[in-house]
Formats: sequence, C-alpha cells, structure tokens
Amino acid sequence: MVRIRPLVTFKSTAFNITEPRPYFINECCFGDDTAKYLLSELQRSGLRVGDKPGQEDFGWYLNFEVADVSHCLVLLYRSDDVREGATWIGVLERNRGFFGSIFGRRAHGIQASAAKAIHRVLATSTLIRDVRWHFQEDFDKGHEEKGASTPQESNESTDGDE
Repeated sequence: MVRIRPLVTFKSTAFNITEPRPYFINECCFGDDTAKYLLSELQRSGLRVGDKPGQEDFGWYLNFEVADVSHCLVLLYRSDDVREGATWIGVLERNRGFFGSIFGRRAHGIQASAAKAIHRVLATSTLIRDVRWHFQEDFDKGHEEKGASTPQESNESTDGDE
C-alpha cells in the first residue's frame, strides 16, 4: 500500500501577499487568488470543483472531487523570506462532514489520484516552483528537508486509498 504525503509546499511570486482585502477574516489571510487559481486549474483538468474557495481565519480552502470522492485542499501563506517568492502550504484532506471532521477522519482515505491531481497543477504551472510534498509528522517536527518531489512514498502508481 502506498502512503501519500498530504502536505505540499511551493513558492510563487505571482499571488498577492501584501494587500489585505476588505473581505479577509484576518488581515494576513492571503491566498484568495492562489486558491482561485488552483481551483480553476483543477477544473480545467476536468475535475469537478466547488463554486469558489472558502475562507478560514488562517487562510483558504478549495473543494474538488476525484473519482467521486470529495477532497479539500487547505491553503495558507507562510510569511518567510519573500525575496525568493512566498511560501505556500497546502494540506490535502478528505471531506468527511461534521462528525467525520470532529473525530479526525479528514486525514484518512486520501486518494492517491487527488494528490496526483494537485501535483499535476502545481508541477506544470509556470507560476509555481519548488514543489515539495511532506508527511505531516515530519513537517510538524520541522523536518522539511525530508520532503519529496512527489506525493507518493513509493514509485508504485495507484489510485487507491491511503
């Protein structure tokens, strides 16, 4: 069975990180244009997507379906050295509804095909670079150097659940 790295980081200079918008929940909730871009690219690739990104107090999220399974990409901006381009962090989750979310089921059953869809958009975009996929536990411990260029742990190609 293939393990999926559900957390992705990437850099870009193409999206707003300086002008807070009046509709931001918090002044630093950048990422609306990044989420809209990713949503439109996923739709362009033939996936069913949500109408528009949603906002959280820390960033944005976008919903999409792969093989009739609903996923969510939670997106936030990390304000580090922006001379190289802003660092964006995306966390891929399954949409599980209210009770599934409460009981921590969003990290389980992420389809490899969902991670591949996000990866294709990021890796082929001329607006995005330095795409790295991480296991949540490594990222939380500050081990970003353990990130990989693809979301799958092995070279197997599968579209099954994690």
